[in-house]
Amino acid sequence: MLSTAKLFFLCFLGIILLGGVTPSHAATRRYRFVLGNSNHSRMCTNKTMLTINGQFPGPTIYARRGDLVIVDVINSADHNITIHWHGVKMPRYPWADGPEFVTQCPITWADPGTSFRQRVVLSDEEGTLWWHAHSEWYRNSVYGAFIILPPRTETYPFAKPHAEVPILLGDWFHGDVQEIMETFLATGGDPEVSDGFLINGQPGDLYPCSSQDTFKLRVEPGKTYMIRLVNAVMNNIMFFKIANHNVTVVATDAAYTKPLRSDYVAISPGQTIDLLFVANQPPSRYYMAARVYSSGGDFDNTTTTGIIEYVGNYTPPATPALPSFPPFNSTAASHNFTSQLRSLANAKYPIDVPRNMSDILFFTLSINLRPCPNDSCAGPFAERLMASINNITLQLPKTDFLQAYYRRLSGVYTTDFPDNPGFVFNYTQTTIPRDLARPQNGTAVNILDFNATVELVFQGTNLAGGIDHPMHLHGYSFYVVGSGFGNFNRTRDPPNYNLVDPPLMETIAVPENGWTAIRFKANNPGVWFMHCHFERHVSWGMGMVFIVRDGPGANEKMLPPPPDMPRC
Repeated sequence: MLSTAKLFFLCFLGIILLGGVTPSHAATRRYRFVLGNSNHSRMCTNKTMLTINGQFPGPTIYARRGDLVIVDVINSADHNITIHWHGVKMPRYPWADGPEFVTQCPITWADPGTSFRQRVVLSDEEGTLWWHAHSEWYRNSVYGAFIILPPRTETYPFAKPHAEVPILLGDWFHGDVQEIMETFLATGGDPEVSDGFLINGQPGDLYPCSSQDTFKLRVEPGKTYMIRLVNAVMNNIMFFKIANHNVTVVATDAAYTKPLRSDYVAISPGQTIDLLFVANQPPSRYYMAARVYSSGGDFDNTTTTGIIEYVGNYTPPATPALPSFPPFNSTAASHNFTSQLRSLANAKYPIDVPRNMSDILFFTLSINLRPCPNDSCAGPFAERLMASINNITLQLPKTDFLQAYYRRLSGVYTTDFPDNPGFVFNYTQTTIPRDLARPQNGTAVNILDFNATVELVFQGTNLAGGIDHPMHLHGYSFYVVGSGFGNFNRTRDPPNYNLVDPPLMETIAVPENGWTAIRFKANNPGVWFMHCHFERHVSWGMGMVFIVRDGPGANEKMLPPPPDMPRC
């Protein structure tokens, strides 16, 4: 038997080796991610793109609730990179969260083989999440599923399905996405839309040169299957549907929900949805398909397909049955689906919605315009398209916020990000004077005390055209307690909040010219990014940073950085 002194030494050594991080369960899982350039062909084109381990999409990570996942990220490409573990709260450990110039400087390519050991700390997440690049537009090809199973001694809160299948929705650009990003930022206009959409990296046989590039799922009659659906598309909310089959939603963003039966799904970029379907139709071949929901702007009006293929002896149809979708611009269909989600909220999976609020925040989400010299830009009125929260367009610093906060560096950011917009107007009126659309550049943060109870109302505006905004908060899940259209009313709307079983999410679509209210407890100290998950919007500046102060207790303080933290 080990002595007490030896046990203490081994525990202390483990903490040192893990950079101060100790998982709540004993299991530690290890992965090796090598970033490199690889060739891939889709839709009659071949191009070189950034990938992890040469795979597109990248490798799936499997873990169990509460595990510690160690991922050695090795940069063997010719671009800088960061990796974000989307939806993982990283309790007290923002160092491995990943957004470029927010919680880290990039893993550089200047020295071949530069690496960063990211310690991904799981807590209460259970279900489907995903990981992706969080620098510039590289997440278009650098992404993969992150599946978190229950502990071995526990089961799902529903009957175990016959099989589980990750389905990742992505998009394909014939051109280089980095060049596309650089071009639209230089011209001030909208970016090119994608040339097609993908299911598990395959466009499906409705696209040219793609009959061989169609994902197929073989099913046995009468069996139940779980699809772990991830929207990795760059700039679009997507409708997803299986021809002639209904689905039952059982989780979103790695939190269980009350079963929701539907014939379609609306899923935002960044969001995940776990859904069950029963192979209960006559044996045949049926399309699963995804296409855009768009409330504004240009969009890719194509449909990606995979095939549900029943096992058995039958004559397959020449063309599988194709599902019918809601209209591409049906805001009602998108919002109605999302607003039906409810937390499981039972004894085993309780919820804890904050009731007595210490911080009430109101954030406007706007597409903005800024004049260009000689009317030289490609946006509306020959001006430059921008985006903002509370009329502040985020300017990322050259030294990341987290390093500056931890090392008390001055001049990197200010602490005056407003709790409310600087001026009040009719945010959703049809025509808004153009002068109201001028944003201010800023590198400001909003400070929250440890254990603050926060209500945040997102208000969409119609400044340069209304559109949905899928908002994602790093470091936290939050309860979506209410939503609606038009201007939020502080007197009328809060009495209608759902405080009984609101869904627990970390990405939520704020509807076009509408509002969404979320609540969370600020019990995770650190520096945390919040941004729109449309890549063009965050590239235009629709993001901000929360700093959550340390608490008084020993286990309420941010942990120190790892020794191999990338340097600026």
